[in-house]
Amino acid sequence: QVQLAESGGGLVQPGGSLRLSCAASGRIFSIDSMNWYRQAPGKQRELVATITSDGTTNYGDSVKGRFSISRDNAKNTVYLQMNSLKSEDTAVYYCKMKIYYAMWYDYWGQGTQVTVSS
Repeated sequence: QVQLAESGGGLVQPGGSLRLSCAASGRIFSIDSMNWYRQAPGKQRELVATITSDGTTNYGDSVKGRFSISRDNAKNTVYLQMNSLKSEDTAVYYCKMKIYYAMWYDYWGQGTQVTVSS
């Protein structure tokens, strides 16, 4: 079994910063892509950022220049550094990893709430 554990969410004022972490544990042979998604109330889940196994990154248009995704392969962990936060960044943030043990499978974290408000 594989589990993803997220941390780092919370309440922050507009213009502030937060750093999210997501660590995978369990039966893991290899991890391909690592992703962050978010879902705001009443909206569909959207892709925020992706980092591939070779370190290539991609970002959603709404977060480009403000968010940064990184990974630590030794720790099976992905990070999301969020700067210049806006109220519209308020959402539940989920990590997703494509992990191989006996086969490739997408695993999701349980989600962490990020609230941007004064």
